[in-house]
Formats: sequence, C-alpha cells, structure tokens
Amino acid sequence: MKFSRLVVSSRPLSWVNTAIPFAAAYYFSGGELRPAFWVMTLFYLIPYNFLMYGINDVFDYESDVINPRKGGVEGALLPPEMHKTTLVASTTLALPFVLFGIWISIANALALTALLVSVLSVVAYSLKGLRFKEKPFLDSITSSIHFVSPAVYGLALAQPEPNGSIWLGMIAFFLWGAASHAFGAVQDVRADREAGISSIATALGARQTTRLAFVLYLVAGVVLLLLPDRFAFAALAAVPYLFVTAREWQISDDNCERANRGWRLFLGLNFLAGAIVMALLIGPN
Repeated sequence: MKFSRLVVSSRPLSWVNTAIPFAAAYYFSGGELRPAFWVMTLFYLIPYNFLMYGINDVFDYESDVINPRKGGVEGALLPPEMHKTTLVASTTLALPFVLFGIWISIANALALTALLVSVLSVVAYSLKGLRFKEKPFLDSITSSIHFVSPAVYGLALAQPEPNGSIWLGMIAFFLWGAASHAFGAVQDVRADREAGISSIATALGARQTTRLAFVLYLVAGVVLLLLPDRFAFAALAAVPYLFVTAREWQISDDNCERANRGWRLFLGLNFLAGAIVMALLIGPN
C-alpha cells in the first residue's frame, strides 16, 4: 500500500516529460547508446520524479489537505506517517544515479552544472527553508528548469557541434515550461491564499497569469518558427495550448478553479506535443 502511494506521488503520467527530453537531446545530438544514456534516462524517468514530487507532497501537505483536486493523478495526498518514508525512499533511490551522473560528467563543466542545477532545482522548489515555489516568478522559472535541465544535460553529455537551432529549441522549451507552471497555478489561487502560500498566480491574479501563460506559449511558438527546415513545424505543438489558455481569457480569482479543465487537458496535450517533436526528430535528415 505504501509503495503504491509513493508511485502515485511521483505522478507516473508525467515521467516521460523528464525522461524523453534527456534521451532525445542526447541521442539526436549524436550521443552513443552507452551505459550513460541508459542509466541517466532511467534516472530522469523514475528516481528524478520520485525525488521531485515526493519532496513536494511532503512539504505541501498542509495546503494539499484543503485542496479538493489533490489525491489522484494531479498529486497524491500523503498522510503524515508516510512523510519520513517518502523522503528517505526518494532520496535513497536518486542518490546512486546522481553520483553516477557526477562521475561521468566530472570532466564536462556544462554537463556537471546542468545535472547539479537539475537536482538542486527539484529540492529547492519545495524544501522547507528554500521553497522556491512560494516565490512568485521564481516558481515558474524553477518549475521550467525541472523539465528543460534534463535536455540541457543530455546535450552537454553528447557534446554536439555548436548549433544555434538547438538552443532556440531549448529557449522555446523553457518558455513552454514556465507557461505551463503559471497556468497550472491559476486553479489553486484561492486554495493557496487560504493556506498562506504565494505563487505567480496569487501575485498577479488568475486573469493576468492566464494571459501571461498565453503570451509565453505564443512566444515559444514564434521561436520554434525560426528553426530550419521541417523543425519549424514544431510550432504546431503550441497551438492547442493557445486555445486552452485563450478559453480562460476572462477567468477571475473567484472562479479560478475552472482552469482545472484546461490543466487536465494538458495531461494529454503534453503527449501530443512530444509526439510532434519526436516525429520531426526521427524524420529524414
């Protein structure tokens, strides 16, 4: 029972959102299928998510317990007696992978930095005393780093030839991540305020945050249009997100919970966006 609760806590539907960016960035940048690829793909698939969401669910318990959407695919509601077990298990599972990643990256400054930023960001986001998630704007930045840093780490390990297009893709990915976090925070505006938690959405309000998310998605799509050849079609992945956020253009703090209908769509749209990008990467050179 405890193990199943830990698995739910790690958001299994989102595992691919961190593993695929690493694996795709590494492989399609010319990285060889050596143990480094397999081990770190596994790290970003499971232990990384156990660490990120386990810490989050432990230190967010007081607000999660009054949030009606918690307790399923959008976040587990871990009882206090499981908090110590969750922290120990998630840390113990991640540590060997982190040490392996440091070992293979020790002579590669960019890779080592990307790995450390990746791990430290998941800790700093939720850990008591740091709580980047309660610092408006830094919360969205840190959340985006959770998903972009695995890709940057993969690129750094593969060490491809300098290519501006790759980094344009990373910029678009970062904007997408920040937009997704910001819009996700909208649905919790009232619950967070009741719990005394700050976020980009509590600072700007539900309506302005939703519109900011729309703009970030739009800019991400425009950046992708600058990519060469068929890769410019990756901009199509931004279109559904624009429709979802535009639908909530007039949302207010009083009805912020209705943003959840869009957020739940994101669970499927993320797979669609990933499929579009992968199809473009696999296509003929």
